Amino acid sequence: MQSQEDAFNVFDDKFYVFDGLDFKQVSSGTTNAGKTALYFYDQYNLPGAAIWKTDVFYPNLFKRGYHKGRMRALRQNKPIYYYRDSDKDKFSEEQGELHFEIIYANMHGVDYNPYSVAKKDFINGWSFACQVWNRMGDYRQMVNAVWKRNKLVDYALLKEF
Repeated sequence: MQSQEDAFNVFDDKFYVFDGLDFKQVSSGTTNAGKTALYFYDQYNLPGAAIWKTDVFYPNLFKRGYHKGRMRALRQNKPIYYYRDSDKDKFSEEQGELHFEIIYANMHGVDYNPYSVAKKDFINGWSFACQVWNRMGDYRQMVNAVWKRNKLVDYALLKEF
């Protein structure tokens, strides 16, 4: 659930986890690009920070895999709708041309240490388009359950209402 507040560079969104209709978990994270992506995307040869289109449901979007080969993660398996934000301000804005493709926008945590219990407050470079959990204990609980089941994962990115 993407927060309406959209506070700059902080983890202010929520991830709600369901197994079918059964609620399993809620934790904090971000569905937005961080400071590094919003201000310095051009240093990575990108045309702008990737901003997901909200209020979209993606069946079978994620599969198990690794983020940058170093962290258990949910890897993007199908194309997503997104925009490129290139105005270098503090806001992740859904504006301009709408794209639909695989950009390796994964779901992952904020520490490559598999035993970490870290909680981070600032996004910085952790998200250029990824959906990032900022509480590693919560993240591990979710990702371990997904890895154990070894099934594709549906995802809905909703704007807070």
